[in-house]
Parts: sequence; structure tokens; C-alpha cells
Amino acid sequence: MTETAPTAERQLTRPVTISVGGVERVFDIEEPKLPEWVTDAALTDGGYPYDEKMPRKAYEQRLEALQIELVKLQYWLQASGERVMILFEGRDAAGKGGTIARIRKYMNPRSARNVALSKPSETERGQWYFQRYVAHFPTSGEFVTFDRSWYNRGGVEPVMGFCTPAEHARFLEETPDFERAICNDGIHFFKFWLNIGQVTQLKRFHDRRHDPLKTWKFSPIDVAGMTKWDDYTQKRDLMIARTHTEHAPWTVVRANDKRRARLAAMRRILLTLPYAGRDLAAIGEEDPRIIGSGPRALD
Repeated sequence: MTETAPTAERQLTRPVTISVGGVERVFDIEEPKLPEWVTDAALTDGGYPYDEKMPRKAYEQRLEALQIELVKLQYWLQASGERVMILFEGRDAAGKGGTIARIRKYMNPRSARNVALSKPSETERGQWYFQRYVAHFPTSGEFVTFDRSWYNRGGVEPVMGFCTPAEHARFLEETPDFERAICNDGIHFFKFWLNIGQVTQLKRFHDRRHDPLKTWKFSPIDVAGMTKWDDYTQKRDLMIARTHTEHAPWTVVRANDKRRARLAAMRRILLTLPYAGRDLAAIGEEDPRIIGSGPRALD
């Protein structure tokens, strides 16, 4: 008999009991079929304002129009020497990597690059916390995205015990000044939080676990995180409240539907930057049900 996972891994991914909307649920990620309480609520969870995904044809048409604008944006960066840096944050499976991939798909990789750092080395752990990120900041004409960033210390690290309470408190105190220096140096700086519902996350974890092309994205730490939803929420809310500033605001994107979320993030970037040849009609208007700013947008 062939098991879904090796014995050791199976023990790490055993069924977990979680509280979803105040109701205790048992979730077994190794079970191939999703329970109905997940499939029925995966899109609308957390008060998501749409009960259907954006139609694929409409999405692809709008996506292409925005990707054309991003190519124009890159020409402007190369001609002007301006610099862009964009952080994508969110819970595990929020869609950060997919959003970044669509943004960068047709941009020249020589000057549009993504940064996705692994856990710090021994040397990096002995450095100033922000130091290893600064090394990847954009130079003249560059467009740089971060798939997670220094905000690991605002959420994942304190929840999972990877930093001390004192280190977490110092991070919250120092980050606004650190980001003020970024903006004062002339970098066009964006911070996106992709916000998903708890049931949405469970479905995406399950999809990863059972898709042979995506299973590399799934790890036992994801299982540990499933039982810490409320802890993550508390740290997220504190982080955004303390680091949402006039010079470096948080843009919150409701991301239960990946298609709408990707378009919303692209639009915000394109509507903010004054690049040559910008076509406002092609970019379109923002959907206030999907995108907002700061702590209030989390409600």
C-alpha cells in the first residue's frame, strides 16, 4: 500500500484542530478530498465582497493591458534612472509569488529582479537586522520586488518564536525611521499586504500538498501556522498599525481571488508612478472593495 507521505512527514502533518469562525474544526491536509465547509467558503471567507472569481477571459484581457503598461514603466525607469522597490507581504499562501510573477513576466530581467531570501546565515544573524535586505536595494533604473522582507520580524518571527519580544519591539520602533530613509533617498517605495481568509488559506495549503508541481511550497511549518491564525492576526494588526506611515503607507489588497488581487496591485503601482506614455484608460480605475490603505482596510 502506497502512503500519501513518508511516515515522518505524515506525523508532522497529522490532523489539526482549529477554530474557524468560532467553530472547532478538524482539518486533515493529507485527505485528498476537501471537506465541504472548506470548498463552500473558500472564496467568500472573511467577508470577501465577491461570490465568484473574476472570469478568466476578462482577467487575461486586463492583465495584458497592465503588463503592457509595466513595460512602458520599465523604459521610463531606464531613461530617467528612477528606482522602484515593492514589498509583498501576507500570510502563507496569500499569493505573493504569483502576483510578483505576473508583474515581472514581460519586464526585462536585467533591471527588474525579485528578492526572496532564505533564512539568515550565521554571519547575517550577527549583523544589523536590516543589513542583508539593504544589499538588495535597487540601483539606478531598477525595479525590485521583495517576496517577503524585513517584515518577517513583524509577523512570522514573533509568532513562531524566532525572535525575542525585545527584538520584535525594537523592530516596530525602528522600522518607520528606516523606511523614511528609503523614501528620502528618492526610491519609489510600495508595501502591499495581501489579505486572505482563514478558510481560503486552508484550501490553498491543501492544493499545494496534493499538486505535484506545487508541493515544494508546502512545509510542516505551514501546518504549525494553521493553529496560530489568531496569533498571526494579532501580530499583523500591531505591525500594520505601528508601521503604516504617511511616507511609507501599507496598501491592503483583499486576495481571496488571486486574479482581482493581481490586477489591483498592478493598478496601484501604475497609477502612482508618473512614467512617460501612461495610458490611464488602459490601467482602469481601482476597486475600493478590493484595495485600501492602512489598518482600516483590514476590517
